[in-house]
Amino acid sequence: MGSTEKPRRITMTPAARRALAAAERLFYERGIHAVGVDLIAAEAGVTKKTLYDRFGSKEQIVVEYLAHRDERWRAFLAERLDAAGPGPAERVLAVFDASRAWSSENGPKGCSMVNAHAEISDPAHPAHAIITGQKQWMLALFTRLAEEAAPDAADRLARTLMLLHEGALVAHGLNVFPDPLAHAREEARAVLAAAGRGAAPGRRD
Repeated sequence: MGSTEKPRRITMTPAARRALAAAERLFYERGIHAVGVDLIAAEAGVTKKTLYDRFGSKEQIVVEYLAHRDERWRAFLAERLDAAGPGPAERVLAVFDASRAWSSENGPKGCSMVNAHAEISDPAHPAHAIITGQKQWMLALFTRLAEEAAPDAADRLARTLMLLHEGALVAHGLNVFPDPLAHAREEARAVLAAAGRGAAPGRRD
């Protein structure tokens, strides 16, 4: 499967939902390769046969795990963007605020997509498109917001904001220093102010 193709999804039954909830917790806490189907079934209180009947393979469980987490993140972010002020800078900063809140509630070990990509780098894997697709979606979001903030430098500004955002997520997962997303937010504010003055993003004239 190429990274541009949409992966197959399954219809969730109650047993599948229990299995997915267990898989989400285990994959995120321990890593995808470290968690086997037997453990997921035991944690979910279902048989291994039921798990295979519902998902077909461990690969499909991974697809559902990442797709579900991506859907939850997009809904979480949409609520905060809707509540943000009308200005483009306010909406950009709302993305950083949302990531900070999400990471506090759902992501002590960092970004699930970044973590998954460390284990799944083969574009043929059915979950690869979800991982790269989320990051492409985030760049497109930053680009739309940058076009409002600085139309003449939107691509450069969007990439700078994306680097700040993704770097902060990695630093958060590694616990490199306290509150990297708050730090990235303040750097984003400075970049937006410079862009508003017509300076190149990243420069502070």
